[in-house]
Amino acid sequence: MIFDLKTINAVLTELEETRGVPREKIVEAIESALATAYRKEYGKKGQIVRAKFSAGSGAVEFFQVKEVVDDTKVIVRKEKEIEGEEEVERDPADERIFYNAEHHIFIDDARKIKKGAQLEDEIIFPLETKSDFGRIAAQTAKQVVIQKIREAEKTSVLSEYGTRAGEIVSGTVQRIDRGAIFVDMGRATGILPYEEQIPGERYRQGERVRAYLLRVEDTPRGVHLRLSRAAPKFVEALFKQETPEVASGAVEIKAVAREPGSRAKIAVASNDPHIDPVGSLVGGRGVRVSTVMSELGGEKIDIIQWSADLKGFVTEALSPAKILSVEIIDEATKHVKAIVADDQQSLAIGRGGQNVRLAARLTGAKIDIASLNKPPEPLPTAAVPAEPTITAPTEETKTE
Repeated sequence: MIFDLKTINAVLTELEETRGVPREKIVEAIESALATAYRKEYGKKGQIVRAKFSAGSGAVEFFQVKEVVDDTKVIVRKEKEIEGEEEVERDPADERIFYNAEHHIFIDDARKIKKGAQLEDEIIFPLETKSDFGRIAAQTAKQVVIQKIREAEKTSVLSEYGTRAGEIVSGTVQRIDRGAIFVDMGRATGILPYEEQIPGERYRQGERVRAYLLRVEDTPRGVHLRLSRAAPKFVEALFKQETPEVASGAVEIKAVAREPGSRAKIAVASNDPHIDPVGSLVGGRGVRVSTVMSELGGEKIDIIQWSADLKGFVTEALSPAKILSVEIIDEATKHVKAIVADDQQSLAIGRGGQNVRLAARLTGAKIDIASLNKPPEPLPTAAVPAEPTITAPTEETKTE
């Protein structure tokens, strides 16, 4: 059997370069398909057939494989038992399998062919080469090749992206279906669900998009990459790319709180006393933070100094409002009260409570805002850090 070597090698090269499927894996798929087609067309029941394909010459050889066994491995049935004329009685504790002449060879016979043969070795017998396969066998072979190539592609994608969760990846918009964006990543498809998108952003087919790789999902339809542009970790990863001090570990991002498309707060600390962590992320003339904001569609970013002291951390987190003092109401639940001047109350709260809400998420504290001349309202029964109690004036709050 001789193949069109030019066509075969062209396919091997294309699959290897465009889909990352190794050439040897494709050859294995061809061999498996040929063996399946041979067994279906010419093989006998229980027969193990293997094929050897030479990409250099295009020649194919077929072999039958038999496993070396003895009486401890198999049970030899009588001819009438095989034909079903007599009922086979077996001890339930007997784990041996039935002997099949097309599948097994006894060790004494095996050693006549191969000296030193041991139990469970394989003895190979050449088979007559065939080049004419029926339609059903050919269709089966085609399905085997497709399946093997898909398995090889899956392995290739998992090896490339399996360790990249937590990184920023990029691709082009392939299609948009029910709000979800499917991104062509080359060897895999990324999925950017509606809830992981930045509100207000719009995408067109063929447009380039960058996102945070949340996780790699191995599904029956292939490997899918779960993407996000709304995750707080996306902001952290962007600053890691833009800020060498963060990438090196000299500056550490301690916490991120974010309302995608609107505003984010980042708490940073320095592991080097000579490095200003806030200045590192801001960059000269604000270049670094501006680059990140641009990637996020103009999302405002507050960068603050992290502190192990809860009072100091809450004070920083509520910026740009000026906090007069912070009182700890309950240390166990991290419930605090921030005192501000009357003219700073609206700024501390933020539009719709956004500033204090983000500060609460960033610090993990439950924050009450009280003006200098107004006591805070009674505490609600449930203390939820993400939704702090706010003493707000009756008129509409002002934003900074």
